[in-house]
Amino acid sequence: MAKDASPYMTPAEVGALFRVDPKTITRWARRGRLSSVRTLGGHRRYLTAEVMALLAASQQERKDEGDV
Repeated sequence: MAKDASPYMTPAEVGALFRVDPKTITRWARRGRLSSVRTLGGHRRYLTAEVMALLAASQQERKDEGDV
């Protein structure tokens, strides 16, 4: 991670990584698939480390499904 990178990501940033709409990321958070924190303004933010772990797990699942 770059020195100036934030430990948190916005729904748009997470959505871009997973190639889904930011609203989908918000639904994942509501369903417990991804935890979030709220800013003082009420916006959701996601821990970068957790997002990257979920992305790696998701990519591994896709790879495993392709082996079947």
